[in-house]
Amino acid sequence: MPDLHPSLEPLAFLVGTWRGRGRGVYPTIEPFEYIEEIVVGHTGKPFLRYDQRTWDIDAEDPLHTETGFWRLGPPGRVELIVAQPTGIAEVDEGIVEGTSLRVRSRLVGLTRTAKAVSSVERILRVDGDEMQVELLMEAMGREHQLHLEATLLRS
Repeated sequence: MPDLHPSLEPLAFLVGTWRGRGRGVYPTIEPFEYIEEIVVGHTGKPFLRYDQRTWDIDAEDPLHTETGFWRLGPPGRVELIVAQPTGIAEVDEGIVEGTSLRVRSRLVGLTRTAKAVSSVERILRVDGDEMQVELLMEAMGREHQLHLEATLLRS
């Protein structure tokens, strides 16, 4: 594997395979629990590859997947581009402070059949080999609020 691109050093803490449990809530659904896996890798170029998958905690049936890229912007700024098979694409921008990231959608693109998502915010906090993940969203005519939260461990 090539060395991490030097410009990505502020995001090096993300690299790895992360897996754990989470819970989902939103006014339009019943609360649920899930297994989540995030894989963050690199090719030596100035971006990180991001792949995320979730499974039902009991039946282990697939629930969701998304893929994208982490990029650094101006100092202290970070960008995330994400595509989902549900017809949603995000362009997120935000901040990186130490081993924490907070990004919010600058643009949410929807296909005609996608659910009405207006905004997304993602918060990742890493402490050693533990990652706390939160996803907030504004969707289906509801205000911006928590949708998902998980605790993942690096394997």
